Amino acid sequence: MKRFEEHEKYMSRCVHLARNNKSKYYPNPSVGCLIIKNNLIISEGVTSDYGGNHAEVNTINNVENKHDLKGSTLYVTLEPCSHYGKTPPCVELISKYEISHVVIGTIDISSKVNGNGIKFLKNKSIKVTVGVLEKECKNLHRNFLHFNSHKRPYVILKWAQTLDNFIAPLNKSENKPFWISCIESRQLVHKWRSEEHAILIGYNTVISDNPLLTVRHVKGNNPLRIILDDKNSLDKNFNVFNNESETLVIDNFFKENNLEKFITEVLYKNKIQSIIIEGGKKTLDLFIKNNIWDEARIFTNDLKLNNGLPSPKIEGLIKSKNKVGKDELKIIYPK
Repeated sequence: MKRFEEHEKYMSRCVHLARNNKSKYYPNPSVGCLIIKNNLIISEGVTSDYGGNHAEVNTINNVENKHDLKGSTLYVTLEPCSHYGKTPPCVELISKYEISHVVIGTIDISSKVNGNGIKFLKNKSIKVTVGVLEKECKNLHRNFLHFNSHKRPYVILKWAQTLDNFIAPLNKSENKPFWISCIESRQLVHKWRSEEHAILIGYNTVISDNPLLTVRHVKGNNPLRIILDDKNSLDKNFNVFNNESETLVIDNFFKENNLEKFITEVLYKNKIQSIIIEGGKKTLDLFIKNNIWDEARIFTNDLKLNNGLPSPKIEGLIKSKNKVGKDELKIIYPK
């Protein structure tokens, strides 16, 4: 029992490391890793920027005296890779330095791994323990696991509405956002943006609000910006085309009017792991109507407009209701 508690303690540290990773790791998962020798942590590491080292490699490289690795235990939130990609297989490095025990949070279900990493390690007579803090590790790697199991990104719908269920006035005098949510909610949204791979809006939102779609209220990476522009006519002087983040414009979507095809051929092929839909009513309704969403995050303020653009209608299971500043935040999952 004591040994299992130690496993959980060290795996919890790995999860913490991964959650605080500031690297631009997408479309890879953010993995946390550490190495134990003689009951002491001798190294820690996380996933580098995409194309760089995986967490296991960084953790092993951080050990100055490689002789210390022999007989050590490596903890990692996700099964080590066993294939050649942009980097060599992590399992080969683990075997090379004679690490004797590998403790894994959850299996990598992608087609190139899916148990092959574990099989390789066992064939090298390395002890393998799987499923330590599995729930926490699956939650950590939610986007990566969802992408590989559903062949599409994890889709989050987000909007703010007034107490009388409007998301915007009908006519705005200025080409900028009309704020319904409070500053605390906007700070939280920026934190969400820093955690997800991409953010999506439609043509009308670019014209109406001229948003930046970047992370400014917190420290973190900007998401990839995706714009649905069936007119292919947006002026490149809009904020979404500045150099603060990459922008992908989809200009043939509404002509085909096939959301499933869009998801498969554009987002999946571009390896988009997760996406926040921050568009207007037309874009949000499109995902709701086609039942392509995994979570809705809805802010409600006590402001009343009496008239305006109605908020989207959505049905699902309410996971939670919380106060954020003056707003109520409701999290809804599909039934």
